[in-house]
Amino acid sequence: MIFADRHEAGRLLAEKLRRFKDYRPVVLALPRGGVPVGYEIARALRAPLDLMLVRKLGAPGQSELAIGALALGGEADVVTDRHFLTALGVSDSELAAIIARAREEIERRRKLYLGDRPPVPIAGCTAILVDDGIATGATMRAALRVTRKRGPASLVLAVPVAPSDSIEELRGEADEIVCLEQPRPFFAVGQFYRNFAQLEDREVLDLLARTEKPGGSVPPPRAEPLGKPL
Repeated sequence: MIFADRHEAGRLLAEKLRRFKDYRPVVLALPRGGVPVGYEIARALRAPLDLMLVRKLGAPGQSELAIGALALGGEADVVTDRHFLTALGVSDSELAAIIARAREEIERRRKLYLGDRPPVPIAGCTAILVDDGIATGATMRAALRVTRKRGPASLVLAVPVAPSDSIEELRGEADEIVCLEQPRPFFAVGQFYRNFAQLEDREVLDLLARTEKPGGSVPPPRAEPLGKPL
């Protein structure tokens, strides 16, 4: 399947997630690309939309090669690929510097997108972690681990497209995974979208603002626990 854009992918994914509507869902989107997908899911489920800030840790001199990821969701968590670190000879000091730069960028995005707004509470809720797709899964692994620490009743990973091996490697991190397409061969997430233009910060801000207006999403979920979906 080729998706027209991230909004269409979000609407199609929302259809598979409607069964969670009565289980206090909270949608956590990875910016920037995951925000349009998460927006459509949050609107369909009448759920709050929040961000999960994650930053890939790029190898020295090869920034596109992920050696891990840093996620921030109330507290920070770092996931690294020890195989790559050893193979590339990345020293502890080099890794510390890479992590420090990632923290700076995550903090910049937090201030820009969220300002002083506190995270939407997810304890006892169904947390649905969303992106526009998965490649290696390093950033999503970090995001899942940080989300789990915040105490959701159930943790769901939802993406339109991902390679099957990445999905299998993430199964132990989520209670359930919903993925529309697991195509082979898989080269990049963008090959499965007709429009995969990079989002601007203002578009992220606009979608967050729209979920906070009447008709966008409902207020924070009810306080009484409903348990996990079957």
